[in-house]
Amino acid sequence: MSLAPPPLDCQACGACCASFRVDFSVFETEAAGGRVPDGLADPVTDGICRLRGTDHARPRCAALTGRIGERVACAIYEWRPSPCREFEAGSDACLRARRRHGLATPD
Repeated sequence: MSLAPPPLDCQACGACCASFRVDFSVFETEAAGGRVPDGLADPVTDGICRLRGTDHARPRCAALTGRIGERVACAIYEWRPSPCREFEAGSDACLRARRRHGLATPD
């Protein structure tokens, strides 16, 4: 009998925050009445911004603190943009990000 793997803990992971480009509507920025801090939003087009740090060759969101796979936190968690809010722990994208960083994934 095998034990079920422990649940994925986003606060001990952070792989998604250091794997993907995060684009979101300019209307989510503080300047446009949203909650994402303007200093973390890089304009891409008139209607799209990108979360600072996520467009690097080795992406890492500028709001991510801590060490991936050990203990992390989002400095703007309550104000994070919609792609971050919609990201699901255990999704295919989550598991790809975990593998990219050498972290265990459930079978």
